Amino acid sequence: MNIFVVNCGSSSIKYQLFKWPSEEPICSGLVERIGLENSIITHKVYTSAGEQVIKRVLDLPDHDAGMQQVGALLTEPGIGVIQNPEEIEAVGHRIVHGGESFVQTTIVTPEVKEEIKRLAILAPLHNPGHYVGINVAQKIFSKATHVVVFDTAFHATMPEKAFRYAIPESFYTDYGVRVYGFHGTSHKYVSEQAIAYLEKPDAKIITIHLGNGCSMAAVDAGVCVDTSMGLGPLDGLIMGTRCGNIDPSVVFFLVSQLGYDIAQVDNLFNKQSGMLGLTGFSDMRDILKAIDAGDEKAKLAYDMYAYRIKKYIGSYAVAMNGLDAIIFTAGVGENDDYLREAVCAGMDFTGIKLDTEKNHKRAKGLREVNLPDSRVKVLIVPTNEELEIAKECFELLEK
Repeated sequence: MNIFVVNCGSSSIKYQLFKWPSEEPICSGLVERIGLENSIITHKVYTSAGEQVIKRVLDLPDHDAGMQQVGALLTEPGIGVIQNPEEIEAVGHRIVHGGESFVQTTIVTPEVKEEIKRLAILAPLHNPGHYVGINVAQKIFSKATHVVVFDTAFHATMPEKAFRYAIPESFYTDYGVRVYGFHGTSHKYVSEQAIAYLEKPDAKIITIHLGNGCSMAAVDAGVCVDTSMGLGPLDGLIMGTRCGNIDPSVVFFLVSQLGYDIAQVDNLFNKQSGMLGLTGFSDMRDILKAIDAGDEKAKLAYDMYAYRIKKYIGSYAVAMNGLDAIIFTAGVGENDDYLREAVCAGMDFTGIKLDTEKNHKRAKGLREVNLPDSRVKVLIVPTNEELEIAKECFELLEK
């Protein structure tokens, strides 16, 4: 089965094509700067001979034009991997917010699309782009079954005591104000990989997804029982440009004392804060260079970043009444050995003992970096959200 996985942002399209049941994509790509001059398409084809990269710069006024170019690349003589777009049997769409309406992978219908559009009130930066992406992809891949996979779905198993806010109930019942959580596709994938590795179906696991956006989840026997992001993806850990946990009184102070309006507060917390606000850099590689150069602000920010993660590990271990493994995943989690060391330092009482030699070694795939006598496994599990989406599409359509 040819399964095309697509993730549409407000000005981008990210995609991979799988020839299922192979879990290795046959091609992938990224369309950037849609709606601007000099849009960029980076298309990769994977063969036994290696990786072929095709890069093109052209003007793409909208997602329709971008997806048309993607369809053309898939079939282009010399680099094409299919003969006709009709060979795509399923298209899996990543959707950030499913609210309480969608708690599992779902086949696209007109009603489903309208609900995704309505839920834009909860994810105004993401769901509108996903909605457009579905409409455009349905034109190009008209013979395919289109499927939506929601970032919030994995967290739908949280108990009410974990997802409710302590505000009047009507805000939840009338407007859906509650904790939803995000990065669910990643948390689901890496926790399943860890459970299989541990050969322990009832394992108590904390998944730590660290990229530009960061979140954690408490996963008990494969079921999410708590997560760090909330109504939107702003809460919880310190991130590249997002502040994470902050006292709501700061909002009142900014508005009443400094004259900020709501749009300015939104922009401040989402785009100017986090590691960027603390250091001037949002990329952890730049921050590490600054630390090496003796930048004390960068060192403080790094310590704050690790400290916030440690606090969540403690609270989630208590919430699950135990802990078998912690998982580091995504760009920072998989590649920043110093960050993993900072998080695991001083955690002996929890049973976490990092093997610093193993931790500093570069390797691919799932790996264990704890000492032999560590009661808690410390795992690095590369995430693969596109593969998880393809898998969920196949499982749904095979039912």
